[in-house]
Amino acid sequence: MNMHTDHDDFATEPIPGLPELLPEGERILWQGAPRWSALAASAYHARSAALYFGILLAWRLVSGLVAREAGASIALSLAFFTLLAGIAVATLLLLGWLAARTTMYTITNKRVVLRIGIALPMTLNIPFKVVAAASARVRADNLADIPLHLAPPNRLAFLVLWPHCRPWHLRRPEPMLRCVPDGARVARILSDALAAFHGVPAQAVAAPAAAPGQGVPTQAGDVRGAIGIAAA
Repeated sequence: MNMHTDHDDFATEPIPGLPELLPEGERILWQGAPRWSALAASAYHARSAALYFGILLAWRLVSGLVAREAGASIALSLAFFTLLAGIAVATLLLLGWLAARTTMYTITNKRVVLRIGIALPMTLNIPFKVVAAASARVRADNLADIPLHLAPPNRLAFLVLWPHCRPWHLRRPEPMLRCVPDGARVARILSDALAAFHGVPAQAVAAPAAAPGQGVPTQAGDVRGAIGIAAA
């Protein structure tokens, strides 16, 4: 198996996102990074945390009013809790921004490369020959999550991959291009590249649902499109 992890200093990259120059015959098809706000919301749950703290603040206000506490006491406790909640949510947003800023996804005609890591930068090279299949989860805003299903016995550690891995797949971690803008196009690029590499027809990728008001019927939830390519 030619799947390996390289530790590298981003400043010494000969090509952004790659630890070394590409071999002859290999070319870059696409490069990109996650949208930081979506990564903060989906991987670090910043939006859920903000909602949770909002509910707690509302509960504190209502309980204080019901108990007829002094207004100054309620205001002081709400101010203190709001400060703590703000720090917590800001920290999650910062983590999402840092993770996106230090991430570069690369698709070539022979592999997928994940340059990831905030405190411990590393590069994960995933050759197409170990990719049994891939799938695309394209949302209505055209952001995509694209997990790669590795052929056994190939595997990568969940903690090494996170947050660039499919959630809740702990036994068989799947590296994932997460919150990728222009997701349908990126999924098609990967689908075509895998198909060409394995010598099989590419499967269609579902287009994202249109936003309400654009005259096209929408579907509830996410649009899922299979781009699975069986490994030879």
